[in-house]
Amino acid sequence: MGDLQSLLDGHGLTLVFLSVLAEQAGLPVPAYPMLFVAGALSMQETGPSIGAVLFAVVAACLIADTAWYFAGKRLGQPMLRTICRVSISPDTCIRQTQSLYIRVGPRSLVFAKLLPGAGALSTAMAGMTATPFLTFLFYDALGALVWAGGALLAGVVFSDFVDDILAAFSAYGHIAFMVIVGAFALFIAWRFWQRWRLLRRTGRIPRMTVMELEQRRRESERGLVVLDVRANGVAPIERIPGAMVMELHAPIDTLANQRNDSDFVVYCACPNEMSAAVLAERLRAAGYPNTWALAGGFDEWKRLQTPLGATSVEPDAAPRPPGH
Repeated sequence: MGDLQSLLDGHGLTLVFLSVLAEQAGLPVPAYPMLFVAGALSMQETGPSIGAVLFAVVAACLIADTAWYFAGKRLGQPMLRTICRVSISPDTCIRQTQSLYIRVGPRSLVFAKLLPGAGALSTAMAGMTATPFLTFLFYDALGALVWAGGALLAGVVFSDFVDDILAAFSAYGHIAFMVIVGAFALFIAWRFWQRWRLLRRTGRIPRMTVMELEQRRRESERGLVVLDVRANGVAPIERIPGAMVMELHAPIDTLANQRNDSDFVVYCACPNEMSAAVLAERLRAAGYPNTWALAGGFDEWKRLQTPLGATSVEPDAAPRPPGH
């Protein structure tokens, strides 16, 4: 234990700073165990003070999050798609993060780090929505304090056990490490297996191209219903003109006033049109057979609207199904 104790006593703040910086930058480096140990060591004479640990945490968070902020400001929606594409749940990743930030605004940064996968995405959303930089820094710093506070407090409460914990880690750390890595690998494999099954199932849902959508809008005799299944918040969101907003898991009876033989096209802004395909699958099962997911989603429609001569994007003026 002596070598580990000496390392933590001499370089504890550096280790805290580097682990937090790596985690907030998006690397799979869990910083919470280090914060727990730092909180416990702060109760010892040779350990770092709580104030110094919090300063290191806030500094690391602000450095990493500022990079995400400017990346979101410069790259916009493609930045979210890139982040979410590597997520094990990319179909809900963008939609939930957008909805959270749109509804709560920069105040969501106070608790975003407590939600799995929402930290970097929320800071990117702050840049995308042109949140003032000083406002972003203020709420992000508060979020870093809230996020780190729980682990540090737990470390302080259980500080009497720190010697036993460090001794056990020194003696059996390699075994514990292998067990943790194995369990994490199994969890990732299980989640990807679930996602593969979902992709395979929703892949059977037919896609409609943007060109076909515009043609149907002009020629469809049965009526065309376009459904937006992206984030539904209070701030203006660009939409395809005439599209109705519908939550992914909203009751199907909200469409009771629509003809069953109408053409339904569902779009989202997520990889593989996953959210749109999930809702289209529900609609088909509920007796709406003429239902498609829009290939490429809103981003593809927006990219092609000028060549197609489409009308301008509609800001927050789309009709909503009954019950919204």
